Amino acid sequence: MAQINPHINFNGNAEEAFTFYKSVFGGEFAKVVRFKDIASPEFPVAEHEENKIMHIALPIGKGDMLMANDVPEILGKTNENENRSKIVIFAESKEEADKLFNGLSAGGQIEGPIGDSFWGSYFGCFRDKYGIEWMVEFAPKSNSQN
Repeated sequence: MAQINPHINFNGNAEEAFTFYKSVFGGEFAKVVRFKDIASPEFPVAEHEENKIMHIALPIGKGDMLMANDVPEILGKTNENENRSKIVIFAESKEEADKLFNGLSAGGQIEGPIGDSFWGSYFGCFRDKYGIEWMVEFAPKSNSQN
């Protein structure tokens, strides 16, 4: 079956954000590639962008991967307040949902506090301190959609 893994664009703070995400999810980065690692005469990299992230990947759970990069300045800025998508986490327990919700929302803006929802799951949503929108949900097996 196909697998979907979110990829996030950042304006120069991908490494900081992913170090924060790693502190919440645990694990180790599967890959970190900096722009200086791919620099060549055909693809010159400005000195002030050499250490920015070209690709970073953090394995999460059983086969999932959260990935990101910094957008080079020549391509313009990423809109950090866009409201086009959210990253959804299906937790395995209320305790895990609380841990992830509280950890990832620290310093961010809570849009819907975590708690029992009218549709029968345990749910909350927020925008983290990097502007990324998340939804955390725990649904007992009888209510789960996945």
